[in-house]
Amino acid sequence: MNFKDREIDFVKHRKKFFLISGLFTLIGIIVLLTFGLNLGIDFESGSRIEVQGESTLTSEEVLAEFEAIGFEPDDITLAGNNNELAYATFSRDLSEDEIATIQNHFNDAYGLMPNISTVSPTVGKELARNALISVLIASIGIIIYVTIRFELLYGVAAIVALFHDAFFIIAVFSLLQIEVNVPFIAAVLTIVGYSINDTIVTFDRIRENMKYAKRVKGFDDLADIVNKSLVQTLARSINTVLTVMFAAAAIFVFGGEAIRSFAFALLIGLVAGTYSSMFLASQLWLVWKSKQLKKKKFRAKPVQPEEEPTP
Repeated sequence: MNFKDREIDFVKHRKKFFLISGLFTLIGIIVLLTFGLNLGIDFESGSRIEVQGESTLTSEEVLAEFEAIGFEPDDITLAGNNNELAYATFSRDLSEDEIATIQNHFNDAYGLMPNISTVSPTVGKELARNALISVLIASIGIIIYVTIRFELLYGVAAIVALFHDAFFIIAVFSLLQIEVNVPFIAAVLTIVGYSINDTIVTFDRIRENMKYAKRVKGFDDLADIVNKSLVQTLARSINTVLTVMFAAAAIFVFGGEAIRSFAFALLIGLVAGTYSSMFLASQLWLVWKSKQLKKKKFRAKPVQPEEEPTP
C-alpha cells in the first residue's frame, strides 16, 4: 500500500474521532458497571485442576468422574489437539484431603496424576495489585520517555491513547465475559508496547515535518503537518498491524485453550492501538498544540502605549 501521493484530510474528522472514543468510553463504563469482569482464579481464590487422558475426553465424561467422588466443578474446558486435556475450575480453595482424593481418583481412572493449582484470596489480591502496578509503572515510564524525547504534549497524548486501548480490551472482555487471567495482563502490556511504538512513529514524523515547515503559526498550519504525517505513516501502520494480526489470528485459531484469550486480546488491542495512534493521539496533540501556540502569540503581542492627552 502506498498513500504518499494522496491527500487525505484526517483533521476535519477529528470531532467524529473524539465522539466515537467518547461514546465507546461511556458504553464501556456502563458495561463494566453492569457485567463486571470475569476474574479467573489468578485474581480470585479458587482451584484449577488439569486432567489428562490417554484419549479424547468430553466435558460430560470428566464431570461424571468428579460427581462420582462428590465434587461439582464450576466450569470444564477442553484443550489439546485431540481434547486429551480438561481443565476443571472451582471458585473455592480445595483442602489437602480433597486434593488427595481427586488425584487418587483420576490417577486410577486415567493412569495419570492431575495437576492441581490453588490460589488463596490473599494471593489473588496481591496478583491483581501487582498487575495494576505494572501497568501504571509502564505508563509512567512511557510518558517520561516521550516527554524527554519529544515534549510534554506528545507524552500526555500518548498516555491518553494507551489508556484508551487498555480500556477497550477490558470493556470487550467484560461484555463477552471472557476470563481475565495472567495471560490477559500480558496481552494488555503487549498492546501498550505496540501502541506506543506506533504512536512514536507518527509523532516522530510530525516532529520532522514541523522542522521543515516554513511557518507554523496556528491551527491550519499544524493541521497540514498532521495530515501530511498521517498520510506518510498510513501504509506502514496498516501493513504492520495486518502482519501482527495474521500471527495473532493463527494463535487464536490453532493455539491451545490456555492462550486463546491472550490471542483474542491481541486482536482487539491491535485494532484499538492502530486507531488511537493515528486518529486519537495525533488529533489530541493538534488541538492542544494549537492552543499552546495561540497563548504564546497572545502573550507575545506588544501592548500599545496609551496616548497622552493634549494640554
